[in-house]
Amino acid sequence: MIASDESLEPVEAGSQGRVLKTGEVHLLSEQAREFIALEERYGAHNYAPLDLVVERAEGVWLWDVSGKRYLDCVSAYSALNQGHCHPRIYAALVDQARRLTLTSRAMRNDRMPGFLEKLTRLCGYEKALLMNTGVEAVETAIKLARRWGYVRKGIAPDDATIVVFSNNFHGRTLAAVSASTTEEYRAGFGPFLPGFVVVPFGDADALERALTPQTAAVLIEPIQGEGGVIVPPAGYLKRVWALCREHEILLLADEVQTGFGRTGDLFACDYDGVKPDVLIVGKALGGGFYPVSAALASDELMNLFQPGDHGSTFGGNPLGCAVADAALDVIVSENLAARSRYAGAAIMQGLRALASPLIAEIRGRGLLLGVQLTVPASRLAEALLERGIAAKETREYVLRIAPPLVIDDEAIAYLLDGFAGAVGSLHARP
Repeated sequence: MIASDESLEPVEAGSQGRVLKTGEVHLLSEQAREFIALEERYGAHNYAPLDLVVERAEGVWLWDVSGKRYLDCVSAYSALNQGHCHPRIYAALVDQARRLTLTSRAMRNDRMPGFLEKLTRLCGYEKALLMNTGVEAVETAIKLARRWGYVRKGIAPDDATIVVFSNNFHGRTLAAVSASTTEEYRAGFGPFLPGFVVVPFGDADALERALTPQTAAVLIEPIQGEGGVIVPPAGYLKRVWALCREHEILLLADEVQTGFGRTGDLFACDYDGVKPDVLIVGKALGGGFYPVSAALASDELMNLFQPGDHGSTFGGNPLGCAVADAALDVIVSENLAARSRYAGAAIMQGLRALASPLIAEIRGRGLLLGVQLTVPASRLAEALLERGIAAKETREYVLRIAPPLVIDDEAIAYLLDGFAGAVGSLHARP
C-alpha cells in the first residue's frame, strides 16, 4: 500500500523521530516515492531493495525521509557490526580526512604499518594484504592459493583446482560466480573461470572423495550466510581442516560476513577451534564507513607475492586504514563478540517461543540468524516493515535477522514484539 504522509513534523538530528505503532501500515511519503522513482529511472536494476528510503541512522536505528524510525536487522550484510555512525570511528575518519586520504601504493603512508600490525596480531597471522571489498579479498586468496599450488606443491601449470561448496556465496565477480552453484548469479555470464570443483556443503566424505593431487585449496564459508544461514554439522569444519592438512591443501576461510564478532566469536572458525591457512575478512573491518578488506596468511604464503603480482590503487590507503584501525578497537573494547552471543541467544529463544506453524526452523549463531518459513520470506519482511523493523529475505523461504552487535535489551524486546505482530498478521491473512 502506497500513500502520501505529509503530517509528520521535521525530525531534529539526534532525536528519536516518529516510531511506527504496532499494526500501523508502512506508508511511503511523496518524498520517498520521488527518491525511489529517480533511483529506478537512473540506476541499474540489479537489486530489489526494501521500499525504505533511509536518511540517517544511529546505532541499531534507521530514520527514513519522513522521520519514521526502524530497527535495522540487515546491518548492510554484517558491515555494521559496530552500529551505524559509531562516534569513535567517525572521529577517526574526520581526523584522517583532514590530513591525508590517498597515496596509492606507489609510495608509503604513515597509517598502514600500525594498522597491519594491529590486524595481524588480533587475527593471529603474520601478514595481511589489504584490499577494498570482500570479493577482492576472495580473489586475493584464490590467486595466492593457485600460486602456492604451482610453486610449493608442484602442481602442473594451469592444472590447479580449488574445492568450493554447493550453495556458496563469495561475491559476484566472474571468479566468484564461476565458483557458485546459484543459477541466478551465473545466468548469462559465461564462459566461466575453470578450476573449481563443487561438493555438497556439510558432507565431509564427499569432500574427501573430491580431493586430488591437483587440489590446491578448499574455499569455505564456516556458516553460509547468503545461502540461507546454513550452519554445518557438528565437527564438520574440524574434519575439513584435518583433510586439508592430511592432503597438503590450503584451507581458505571466507569470513567476510561471519567475521569480527558476528557469530558470537571473533571469527566463526574459532567456534570449532580451526585456524585456516588464509583468513578472508571485510565488511565490518570498515566499521560501516569505508570499504576495507584483507587476506591474512603466514609469511611463507604471503611472500609468494612479489611486486606487480597483485594490488589495488585504494587498497591500504591511509583513510581506510585509519577507519579500520578504529573499527577494530571498537570490536575489542566493546566486547562485541560476547554481546552478539548474548543478544543472539535472547532473540533465538524469543522467536522459538512464538511456536508458529509459519516458522519451520530458526538457526544460526550469535547475531547471524535465519528463520526458515513455510511462506515466502518477502511477505514476512513486508509485515515487519509495517512494524518498524527492516529485515530482508536471503532465500525465498528464509528471512535473515542480523542487527548490529550493539543491540540492547530494549531493542531486542522491540524486535520480538514486532516479530510476533508480523507473524500474527500473516496468520490472519488468507
